[in-house]
Amino acid sequence: MFIIRSEKHEDIHKLKEVNDLAFGRDNESKLIEAIRQSETFIPELSLVAENEAGEIIGHVLLSKIIIETQDQSIPSLALAPMAVKPEYQNQKIGSQLVKEALNRSKSLGFESVVVLGHKEFYPRFGFIPASKKSIRPPFDVPDEVFMVLELKENALQGIQGTVKYPDAFQKV
Repeated sequence: MFIIRSEKHEDIHKLKEVNDLAFGRDNESKLIEAIRQSETFIPELSLVAENEAGEIIGHVLLSKIIIETQDQSIPSLALAPMAVKPEYQNQKIGSQLVKEALNRSKSLGFESVVVLGHKEFYPRFGFIPASKKSIRPPFDVPDEVFMVLELKENALQGIQGTVKYPDAFQKV
């Protein structure tokens, strides 16, 4: 049993541990810290999963990005990273974190989310290859792992552009 809630200041060290253990490196925790220090950070979209013992066992972060078109900048969100401690993986914790983060994103008025992630995991939530919506990554990645989700129906209708990640993503 676990609950999902917004991160608290006292969780920061534990979030580093969760991400470092889940990914086996510190790149993601460095990304989180860089985002947290930037204007792209949305405190309500940094969510933790906490078990009955009060242990932080999972984390998901969504932050502001833009999709650059020929003549405008479209606000969007990046889902990155999402982590669950290894001993708690495959128990639907990550799925519940993603669902809750997407629900909160929609309630905050965001219209789309981009993710670079597992091609088997994210389509469960409605993510599709971004290329199907004429959205391109700013770097070379396989088409099936760079995905987008419209939180508002037809939010990306007629949009053709490239995702522009903020500086926080470049620092890692």
